[in-house]
Amino acid sequence: MIHLTEAAAVQVKSLHAQQANPASTLRVLVETGGCSGFEYGMSFDVRKDGDFEFESQGIKILIDPTSHAYLDGSTVHFDDGLHGKGFEVRNPNAASTCGCGKSFN
Repeated sequence: MIHLTEAAAVQVKSLHAQQANPASTLRVLVETGGCSGFEYGMSFDVRKDGDFEFESQGIKILIDPTSHAYLDGSTVHFDDGLHGKGFEVRNPNAASTCGCGKSFN
């Protein structure tokens, strides 16, 4: 399961309102790359076969099976403060993360 903080949910709702396809759903994923080996990604997408679907703060979240193995138990936060990083994933499965908060291993 993956969780959204209240701040992340507010931002996701705002971004979703701007989407051309109102039926799209938040997708959280892991890709190879970044400065630590893997990086987090987020997009709006439609459900695909095999996707896990969760709900947090009233928002549906899609995660593909491979990403789920890395993200299970994670929390997505949004920081818009003076030194805000935007979205950040707090991942208990990551051995280490980089300073940007966007990649891990």
